[in-house]
Formats: sequence, C-alpha cells, structure tokens
Amino acid sequence: MLFSGCLYAQDDLLKELEKSQKPETEYVNATFKGTRLINGQTVETKGKGELEFIFSHRFGPLNSGFYNLYGLDQAYTRIGFEYGLTDRLGLGIGRNSYDKTIDSYLRYKLLRQSKGVVNMPFTVTLFGVTALKTSPRQEDINYSYTTVDRLSYTGQVLIARKFSSRLSLQLMPTIVHKNTVDKTVENNDLYALGMGGRVKITRSFSLTSEYYYRLNVKTGNPYHNAIGFGMEMETGGHVFQVVLTNCNQITERAFIAETTDKFFAGQMHLGFNVTRTFQLRKRK
Repeated sequence: MLFSGCLYAQDDLLKELEKSQKPETEYVNATFKGTRLINGQTVETKGKGELEFIFSHRFGPLNSGFYNLYGLDQAYTRIGFEYGLTDRLGLGIGRNSYDKTIDSYLRYKLLRQSKGVVNMPFTVTLFGVTALKTSPRQEDINYSYTTVDRLSYTGQVLIARKFSSRLSLQLMPTIVHKNTVDKTVENNDLYALGMGGRVKITRSFSLTSEYYYRLNVKTGNPYHNAIGFGMEMETGGHVFQVVLTNCNQITERAFIAETTDKFFAGQMHLGFNVTRTFQLRKRK
C-alpha cells in the first residue's frame, strides 16, 4: 500500500510538472499608450466595458504672427467617445468643429502580436469611419448640397510591431472615399500610406510621430501630406499629448485628404490630445 501510494504521488507530481512546462502563448500589450498617435489611430482598442473620452485641440498656424498670438487666437476642436464592446471591438463617435463634421467609427483588433504556441510578429487592427460634413448649411449656399454629397468614408489596416519596451512602429494603408469632389484636382478615392512610431523615454513620457503619403494625387491638387510630431505623458489615468502638425483638421477625411498647410514652410499647428478612460463594467 505504501509503495502504491508513492507511485500515485509520483504520477500526480509528473502531471503537475507537465502542466507547468506546457508551452503557452504570450501576447504583447501596450504597443502604444492610447488609441491616438498624433492625428490618426493606433492599433490599440479599449477593453470590454471601458469608455474613453477624447478631447483634441489644434491652434492656428505658428507663422500667423503676433497679431494672432502665433495661432493661439484660432482653434479647432474635436470631442469624442469610444466604447469597448469587447476587448477587440470598439465603437466611437465624435464631432469636429472643422467643417462641423460628425464622425462614427468601428475598430476591430484582428491579430495580436505574440510568441510561444502562436507566433505572430504584428498586431493588426481594422478601422473604418464615416464622416458627415454639416457645414455649409443649405440655406447659406445657392447650390444643392445633399446629405449624400456631404458623406465620406475612410478604411484603414493598422499594422504595428512592438520591437522592444521602448520602440513601437506602425504602418497605416488607407483609402479615403469622398462622395463629392472637384474632379479637376481630386479623385473620389484617395489612397495613402501612413507610417508612425513611438519611442518611450521614461516610464510615463514618450515621443511620437506620424506621416501620411498620398499615392494617387492629381496634378494641381492644392493639398499636402500630413505630418506630425508629439510628446506623450501619462498622468494619473489621463494620457496627455502635445503635438506639432501641419493639420488643424482632426478627422481622417480632412487631415489625410485635405491638409492645406506645409509643415516645413512654417505652417505648423500646436495642439494637444487628452484622453481619459472610465471603467463602466466590472471586468471578470
């Protein structure tokens, strides 16, 4: 009986050792600190039951002189919310004062960077947004400008890799469709390739950047590629970003397809993004 008991004990111990040595999948977290890089999106999604409040602000151009206090007299803002339906699927809505645009979007984390049993080198998030320009009002213009004319759609595949605890890079293949354009200088469908990254300097401070290169630009197009640099700080549950960009627009259609200023000509806009996350549902 003693001998049999020892054998059973050994079997139990071996089973526990096998369980502990069983290969697992280790997923990468926090590729970026938040859902915004500069103007555009990151691969990050909110957790299930989390509500993110997003406030973005862009001042006027720095080269507008002392009369406009180097852009501080002018301002464009966007206020928005994003809710995590699941840990991978999020729904957002917002309003931008530029063109008085209302936007609504979905994002879904398709793949997660991982190693172990599942070896995935990248995180991939799908992002789609619909935007409605409510300016100008029909009564203020002498031509027909219907709701359908005012709509635009943007689709992105966000591909990111966290190379180390300090460095993350991201590619953003993008298509922007506008229902109404000036066909002499624009296409209804604009293709662009965005790229950006984050370098973590300290535990709560990082540097970020992004750039969007437009691919099928018509001759005579008056717009420019969007570029931006930022400093990112985490302060007690808030993520605070100070940015410098050539865009005063804060929706995808506007800053990717309709940026009117040249960054290296001094037409830079100081701005900031502030996000705060609230847990509305208890996590299991």
